[in-house]
Amino acid sequence: MNFFEHQDRARQNTQQLIGLFSLSIAVMIMAIYLASLFLFRMAPRVWWHPGLFLYVTGITIIAIAVGSLYKVACLRQGGSVIAQELGGRLLLPEMADEQGRQLLNIVEEMAIASGISVPQVYLLDKETGINAFAAGFTPNDAVIGVTRGTLEHLSRDELQGVIGHEFSHILNGDMRLNLRLVGLLHGILFIYLTGELLWRLRASFRLGKEDKGLPIWAFGLALMAIGGIGLLCGRLIKAAVSRQREFLADASAVQFTRNPNGLTGVFQKLQQMDSRLISPGAEASSHMFFGNALNPSFWEDMFSTHPPLAERIRRVGGLNVSNLAAMPSRNQMRSPSQESLTMGFAGGSNATPEKVVNQVGSVTPEHFAHAQALLSQLPESLRLGAREQQSAMAIAFALALDTENLQIQERQIAWLREVQSAELVDKTLQLSSEINQLDPKIRLPLVDLAVPVLRQNSAKECQRLCKCVHGLVVATGSLSLWHFVLQLILWHRLQPSINPTSTTTVEFTSIEQIWPDSLLILSVIARVGHSQPNASTEDIAYAFRSGVFRLPKAGEQEKPEMPLSCNFTELKKSIERLRLATPKLKQAIVDACAHTVLLDNKVTPSEADLLRAIAMTLDCPIPPFLNSQPGVSKQKQPSPKRS
Repeated sequence: MNFFEHQDRARQNTQQLIGLFSLSIAVMIMAIYLASLFLFRMAPRVWWHPGLFLYVTGITIIAIAVGSLYKVACLRQGGSVIAQELGGRLLLPEMADEQGRQLLNIVEEMAIASGISVPQVYLLDKETGINAFAAGFTPNDAVIGVTRGTLEHLSRDELQGVIGHEFSHILNGDMRLNLRLVGLLHGILFIYLTGELLWRLRASFRLGKEDKGLPIWAFGLALMAIGGIGLLCGRLIKAAVSRQREFLADASAVQFTRNPNGLTGVFQKLQQMDSRLISPGAEASSHMFFGNALNPSFWEDMFSTHPPLAERIRRVGGLNVSNLAAMPSRNQMRSPSQESLTMGFAGGSNATPEKVVNQVGSVTPEHFAHAQALLSQLPESLRLGAREQQSAMAIAFALALDTENLQIQERQIAWLREVQSAELVDKTLQLSSEINQLDPKIRLPLVDLAVPVLRQNSAKECQRLCKCVHGLVVATGSLSLWHFVLQLILWHRLQPSINPTSTTTVEFTSIEQIWPDSLLILSVIARVGHSQPNASTEDIAYAFRSGVFRLPKAGEQEKPEMPLSCNFTELKKSIERLRLATPKLKQAIVDACAHTVLLDNKVTPSEADLLRAIAMTLDCPIPPFLNSQPGVSKQKQPSPKRS
């Protein structure tokens, strides 16, 4: 099952979740109706009262809807809301200890290897158990939370296994489902809280001695009991949704790291230690964690959101024997100075659009090893600079500078001095000279390294940063493909900060609705791939038509003979529309784009950058397309010790 199939499965699970949720509401309505009969002294004389039933149904649905909609509205800001409710604090690089820096390094390695934005990391300082979670609506706005006990008790390999597990939830579409589950079940919790309020206010309700009906405080107790039943139903729903996803995440973590012993070591420690959380928010978010976050109960096997540890150990051990026997160990992996890693489009004719599609949302051991090598060879000033506010901004500006025409660059710098401080401009020039020494393939990963720090800015500051980058591009007098890619990725990565309440919903379910947008994107890719002086018009047209015929129902649609003419503004609008398509349509678009690129068995850096930018903007994380040695500098850089 690939990334897009996982996304579709997550959508199907959402529909099942709504069905189970509706069934739980029906059970609660009947229970509240029966309690109301006793409250108004209608039972046992009249068991069926249509008016009362409609009244109870309406009030219950409204109460649950209000509770759910309130929680959903709070969660629109993404996973950071969950992390903060659980007592987490944003782990800032400059304030992190050695254990915290090691965690940040692992998260960066995994993010670069998978092609997603580096998630912000929250540390739950008060939690001494071993646990972690991932939360967010898309890979672009994900956050990772880790307890203090996880950092204190796990080795690097074990911590790497836990983070790999959480990245599986990010890439497999589990996070959106988990957040929706939190929002829906909060409505059921609202019934319990209403009953608790009536119980606490019992002294305020005085009924006459002759009143033989059910007292209000007793009705509150009934609501608490009914709400408790709803919470049990909620746990059943979470267990039904979560257990198989945990097995999948365990298997993915082993695939990512090629090190099953790391994950097995975590499970063995959990058998001896604790994974429970003390935070009051643990109940609502229990299904999101790596291990059981709640106290064990008599009904643990039925209501637990996680499989038994013994079963998880057995399955991971089975992966070690059956699936990983032929894999080289981590110590046998090729080092940066050895033979080049086979990545992405490497291998010329061996690469196929199907392989590209299957790499979306996945992390191969080769990609992970490459990410580690790449980050270890970055100059220390850039690696640390990406974690510091002013230097991260300077990196974004430096990437927008023209490196071929000094006159244009001087014009850009002159404009930048008018809108930014002299210190920041000087920092931009300093980092620009270092970036120019790097392999161009490092540019997009460098943007992603800077994103977590840039997201700490306010929405207005993030918008100003994007406008400054745009101003630098305008100062060149023309928009190059790289400048378009830079602005597209930077704007997309910063959207969680610029507009934290926006969410992407599916609006287009058929290719007919997005056919013009698909043609326009394929037109641009065909032209970029044949921009060499010796490329003919026929070559461009052939590449374009070949990509078009990979789209669904291509035989039923109008197909131009030549690529469409467009500008970058129109291209951006088309990409934004394609973001609203179903996962299966996105898969077809990525496949068609890859086919257009691979038609001549050559992948230029411009093609790789554009295809990755399109895929990532569609929230289809795709690993780096690198077929060279993972050395990133034109001049050999010392490799700092990996923490």
